[in-house]
Amino acid sequence: MLPLGPPSGPHRIARSSARAARGPGARRRPGGILREYEFTFVIQPEISDEGVQAISQRFEGILAHHQSEKLFYEDWGRRRLAYEVRNFQKGHYQVLHFLSDGKVIPELERSARLDDSILRFLTVLANEHVTDVEARRTEGVALEEERRKRAAEKAVRDAEEAARAAEEAAQLRDDARDDDDEDDDDDRDRDRDDDEDAE
Repeated sequence: MLPLGPPSGPHRIARSSARAARGPGARRRPGGILREYEFTFVIQPEISDEGVQAISQRFEGILAHHQSEKLFYEDWGRRRLAYEVRNFQKGHYQVLHFLSDGKVIPELERSARLDDSILRFLTVLANEHVTDVEARRTEGVALEEERRKRAAEKAVRDAEEAARAAEEAAQLRDDARDDDDEDDDDDRDRDRDDDEDAE
């Protein structure tokens, strides 16, 4: 007769107690090899840049508390969501790349879950075996500097575009004023011609 329930006995107990000691679904990491993770989160669009910065700093503090290392941030900006989330159609996307043994992830996700300004979040394993940590740090610093440079260039382009738009709007107002003056002159000429014809 075959047993109907789960296996029992000393092997079952030993396996479950070892798993409980490491946590559910945990695997042993030989030699303390670090993994690279991407933590993507979407913030409500009306949150100010200072608020977004405060949220990012809170996540960095959690990483530091768990001896994990931030590599770099990616700010994807405000984008349209694939579907409406809590009556929001847009969100401010941020991606945090970091090195960790994985123990920090539950705390990051718990913090994101408790923050009402975060609409959605997702943690993804980007690289399972980061063997050259120093090279990855250097890449992270270079990517962060490149991101800052692109952001500065974009700010300059946006400022130039805003100045150009303001200049065009002023030119259109001046042209409209000139057209109104010409129309007034035409009306006066027509009135004068009508008066002369009436005499």
